[in-house]
Amino acid sequence: MAAETIRNIVLVGHTGNGKTSLVEAMLYRAGVVNRLGRIDDGTTVCDRDIDERERHQSLSVATATLQWNGHTVNVIDTPGHVDFLGGALLGMHAAELAIFVIDGVSGVQPQDTMLWRHAERMKLPRMFFVNKLDRAHSSFERTLAQIRSHFGSHADPVELPIGQESSFHGITDLLTDEAFLYDTGEADKAPIPEEMIEAEHAEHEHLVEEVVEIDDEVLERYLEGTEPNPEQLERLLHEAVEASMVFPVLCGSASAPIGADHLLDFLCRVGPAPDDLGPTNVEAGDDVVAVAADPTGDPLAFVFTTRIDEFLGQISIFKVLSGTIRVDDELVNTRTGRTERLHQLISLTGTEHRAIRSVSAGDIAAVAKLDGTATGDTLAPIGKPVTVPPPVLPTPVYSVAIKATSPAQEDRLATVLRRLVTEDPTLAIGHDTTTRQTALAGAGETHLAVAIGRIERLGVEVESEPTRVAYLETLARPVEIEGKYKKQTGGHGQFGIAMVRFEPLPLGSGFEFESEVTGGAIPKNLIPAVGAGIEEAMARGGVHGFPVVDLRAVCTEGKYHSVDSSEMSFKMAGSLALRGALDQVGVRVLEPISELWVQVPSEYQGDVLGDLSSRRGHVIGTLPDARGDLVSLHAHVPTSEIQRYAIDLRSMTGGTGTFEVSHHDYQPLPEAMVERVVAATAGLD
Repeated sequence: MAAETIRNIVLVGHTGNGKTSLVEAMLYRAGVVNRLGRIDDGTTVCDRDIDERERHQSLSVATATLQWNGHTVNVIDTPGHVDFLGGALLGMHAAELAIFVIDGVSGVQPQDTMLWRHAERMKLPRMFFVNKLDRAHSSFERTLAQIRSHFGSHADPVELPIGQESSFHGITDLLTDEAFLYDTGEADKAPIPEEMIEAEHAEHEHLVEEVVEIDDEVLERYLEGTEPNPEQLERLLHEAVEASMVFPVLCGSASAPIGADHLLDFLCRVGPAPDDLGPTNVEAGDDVVAVAADPTGDPLAFVFTTRIDEFLGQISIFKVLSGTIRVDDELVNTRTGRTERLHQLISLTGTEHRAIRSVSAGDIAAVAKLDGTATGDTLAPIGKPVTVPPPVLPTPVYSVAIKATSPAQEDRLATVLRRLVTEDPTLAIGHDTTTRQTALAGAGETHLAVAIGRIERLGVEVESEPTRVAYLETLARPVEIEGKYKKQTGGHGQFGIAMVRFEPLPLGSGFEFESEVTGGAIPKNLIPAVGAGIEEAMARGGVHGFPVVDLRAVCTEGKYHSVDSSEMSFKMAGSLALRGALDQVGVRVLEPISELWVQVPSEYQGDVLGDLSSRRGHVIGTLPDARGDLVSLHAHVPTSEIQRYAIDLRSMTGGTGTFEVSHHDYQPLPEAMVERVVAATAGLD
């Protein structure tokens, strides 16, 4: 199949805007399904996961393939919930055109603007489909004004709706100056309604003025009075869309369905093909290599999503960037170095699949049972391990601790967690040796609730609890103390005495052990046992039960018995010395400090700064972006204060704020807070 007859499109937008319903309408118009599925009934092609049916929203990437006017159209349906932003970004990475589905009732919403910024950074061509125009209180004019306000004046209608709200029943095509009515359920050509002629001509003229600027010769003829014909207008619009100079606005109702067929017409006539946007840059060691969408080139594929099928097992959905991939071809996973044989190639439409023999450059397909391949991996020719850089995905910012309800299921839980991360790289698993918890981290409450639901459906019952803050302790001041261990049990006893000088070290220094013992007071082979005993006792916890850190211990003197002294005796002596030191001079509790980068619209800057201050945060600086509508805030904040920051920031900014977080260092916990922290953590082990 030639790349010029392929269209890879991704539907993006705020949750509830009707993306999945639009896929359904396109499949219906293309004859792939004979009736429209409904989100509320759980009968749509793309939302077949049990969580998606129960929540009535998309939670993962789905693909659907259809044929239209001699073209293969691969539609990538993405989740709109902010917790599943990573799926939308991976879907955009595999497409040549992003269609922003906008709710004609609610207008532009927070996730629409967030996704627009990501698509803009990717330099991905964009267009709009204003949906739900048959609903009460919908308005194309109001929504168009919002689109232009948020995304710029180059959002230009190529269609106008005929009728409003319940009387919406058709569209006018500004490219051809034709009207289409859907009174019979199909698109019937009709004259443009008299009351619309003036508005249609004005928008047509505006569209022409926008696109003629892309071609100097056409512009010169236009200024001389010669308007481009519909074919020329389509060509110019194609070039303008490809260059992100114009963002076409189409309209309709996915549930009616009105406009889905004309959207498909527009995509085939105007939308970019895989080879229109130029070659893909891939990494070959330290070099960057441009790879063209050539079906005769070396085979190269990028896995942009993974899912588990009840019958086929793991399914890796990929885009072919170069060459032609055939059944039983062998490619190398450049992340693992493992050679993968592609036994089962399939074409997917939701959960429906059909076997195919080959797939060529620019197209999208799937392969079953590549258990060692994860989302974001590259499949490259053997001997040519190039890598396709994946998009930068959101880092996990919200976590809960999980454990199996029975010890017998712990191994099974570990297997299931690895499977989840294979499917969704925006999830992360970590084990904190300080708190002794296994943490499941993601984007927010919904993200983790869905993940935990999947764990339990895969046969592992789990309990979840808040993650604990990894507090530490260090010695309050220097002290020298004797550790004495003496025990007589009838036979050989236990005897060891070690005098140890303890000193707190600067934060982050770790543990140091030295010996100043002279004259054989303790045999040389037993002195290291003192340090080992101290180190083991530090890990077990100090006065408040938190691990002890940043300590120098110097063994200065001691006593031993030729019969009763042993390595164990001096380990116990070291441990007792530490305990005596902690009891005598006390400790400082150390709390972890997080480094926070928060990005919010400028109007929320004051609110967010005030909130960070209330969390004992120290703001390092602020940085506005180039356009001035966003500001980045850099701060150091105690980790205990931002355990639910993912939820709080969304509430504070109407869902428009994002942040990244990482561990920075440890600092002394204010004395006034020690008692409260100790009480809150008591009895958790």
